[in-house]
Amino acid sequence: MTEATLSAGVLEYEDTGGDGPVLVLLHGVAMNGSLWRHVVADLRSDFRCVVPTLPLGAHRRPMRPDADLTVPGVAHLVAEFLEALDLRDVTLVMNDWGGAQALVADGRDQRIGRLVITSCEAFDNFPPGLPGRNLLASAKVPGGLRLAFSLLKLRSMRRLPVTWGWMSKRPVPHEVMDEWFRPLWTSAAIRRDLRAYVLGVPPRDELLRWADALRTFDRPALVVWATEDKVMPPDHGRRLADMLPQGRLVTIADSLTLIPEDQPHRLSEAIRAFVPLS
Repeated sequence: MTEATLSAGVLEYEDTGGDGPVLVLLHGVAMNGSLWRHVVADLRSDFRCVVPTLPLGAHRRPMRPDADLTVPGVAHLVAEFLEALDLRDVTLVMNDWGGAQALVADGRDQRIGRLVITSCEAFDNFPPGLPGRNLLASAKVPGGLRLAFSLLKLRSMRRLPVTWGWMSKRPVPHEVMDEWFRPLWTSAAIRRDLRAYVLGVPPRDELLRWADALRTFDRPALVVWATEDKVMPPDHGRRLADMLPQGRLVTIADSLTLIPEDQPHRLSEAIRAFVPLS
């Protein structure tokens, strides 16, 4: 892992290097860049894959206590990360977490050449679905996040609809989930960071403003959505594709929200077909 020092603290990231088109792949809450491990394995021969671990609960380095870790604050960290690495004309790929859409509304998308939006938060679906509402309820109670994630040490708890059961059709390997959850099990500062994020969702009007601003994104955009998604409504995929001036929709069957887990090779094929190599 490589490190980038940003205003909020140190972000770890993986960078496969190379001269190919740059893909920046973003994960969701209580996950890290390993969400993309299969997709990166498929694409790294032709693309430079840059995978930051965002301060969303699975990060190993706590952020500064005064850091802005609201949803827009983390989105702005993505823009800062692109600037710190001097990445230009990137294809920004997001799954589960949709906060980076705010960069278009806030005019911080100059380094983004293409968008790939795969089954993620959109419109006012923040935090998303039943798992998101459960996480929000835990964050509102002192010690709630500690208890919630302690329960996930029990592997049987991981496939409940209120936890990860509706996130992927195929169970994420336990060793991968252990890596995701360990910072929350062991660090009060990491739980503090996650709580700041979960309680930092903007009002509904602001969320809808972000979505409407996608009408101004005049570059290529690909929306990839799981047809059976129970957390991110499938109609959101069609709506997003219709709003984006150069948007097009690809649907993927036999998958829930975490397409990089359920159907990584089909997602890799869609990205490869969408991003030109020269």
